[in-house]
Amino acid sequence: MNNQKVFLITGVSSGLGRAFASAALSAGHLVVGTLREENACKNFESEKPGFSKGIVLDVTDFDAINPAVAEIEQTIGPISVLVNNAGYGHEGVIEESPLSELRRQFDVNVFGAVAMIKAVLPFMRKRRAGHIINITSMGGYITLPGIGYYCGSKFALEAISETLSKEVREFGIRVSAIAPGQFRTEGLDDR
Repeated sequence: MNNQKVFLITGVSSGLGRAFASAALSAGHLVVGTLREENACKNFESEKPGFSKGIVLDVTDFDAINPAVAEIEQTIGPISVLVNNAGYGHEGVIEESPLSELRRQFDVNVFGAVAMIKAVLPFMRKRRAGHIINITSMGGYITLPGIGYYCGSKFALEAISETLSKEVREFGIRVSAIAPGQFRTEGLDDR
């Protein structure tokens, strides 16, 4: 019996996303990783040729997400696991941080994740199987001065994850939110 799954992981160029991808590849799964540059795709695909597939996709390019997911489903196979990892953390006190940075923070960390979820859900619902994993943060539970926009985005993704898990449970789809604490991302990618 073949237990190989197709993982779609956003933001696999380095850090936690690359670590998730490496673990899934080591377990024998196919991994489609999103990256923002073509050169990064080639680098990712060299990790395990035939099993690691890179696609250029910025999660804030909302119009590109549905076609990209449909193409993965059609040409690579059914997506079993979506890992919403792409994200970043704006640093700055709220009073001095422009609203444009708040929009950008939520575009990447919240709206990008939700757009990915909405693209994979119809396929998972039809199969009555799948797992959506949203990478949130301890900043989604506690706050710290200087990262208010980041914490707000991670609190939002925590709430969305919890609600979504209740909405899709009856369709055989699981939803998890992983909230890591602070860690150094450079050391997770030794290339």
